[in-house]
Amino acid sequence: MPIISIIGAGPGAPDLITIRAAERLKKAEVLVWADSLVSEEIIQLAPKDCECIASSSLTLEEILKIIITKVQEGKNVVRLHDGDPCLYGALSEQITALNKAEIEVEVVPGVSAYQATAASLNAELTIPGLVQTIIISRAPGRTGKPINEKLEDLAKIGASLCLYLSARHVEEVEKTLLDYYPVDTPVAIGYRVSWKDEWIAVVPLNKMATTTREKRLIRTTVYIVSPALKPHELRSKLYNSTHKHMFRSSN
Repeated sequence: MPIISIIGAGPGAPDLITIRAAERLKKAEVLVWADSLVSEEIIQLAPKDCECIASSSLTLEEILKIIITKVQEGKNVVRLHDGDPCLYGALSEQITALNKAEIEVEVVPGVSAYQATAASLNAELTIPGLVQTIIISRAPGRTGKPINEKLEDLAKIGASLCLYLSARHVEEVEKTLLDYYPVDTPVAIGYRVSWKDEWIAVVPLNKMATTTREKRLIRTTVYIVSPALKPHELRSKLYNSTHKHMFRSSN
């Protein structure tokens, strides 16, 4: 059965893609890539004679027609997404169509922008005794959201909340979150994280919208709203000398 590799390019930096993703790129004969979101430095990993097709101006149907045709011609095809293709990447509808065409799909995960943002801040988003849950979501926007995933319901948990595709609706988002998080809750705002023009700042929740507008952020922006971003000295039990587990006896 013919196969296509759908791989995640990560947040932007070419050295943040996985080894498996790099190997697939190096063997690609046809590369269909999200040119508005993926660094050209990553494209350079593909062979010089690789046919590179930009997808930013194409519809899903046009992309699928290209992929299916090239795979059926026996070409080694790579579909390159930004970040992780399993997050907001229209992955399921592509796989549905490819399965109907009897094309096997390999998905290669990528580092997501919320992970790269936390890493840039040397921050852990799950702190014992403070917050142990990470929620990944987005503002409703034009595509809407399921009724049981209202931002209000997600905010009630008080978890580390990572929001994608929300910069255009930041005023509404901030207003909603202020009803559930303390006003001084840190918000990490990451723009083009890991790119050469990366910009990351941590601001109080009540400055989330004004900072976004001052920086004129509209796209390629991720927000992390989390009490974990506050200074703290909390420790996990795992490495505590009084904690016994299967590999260590307590003192």
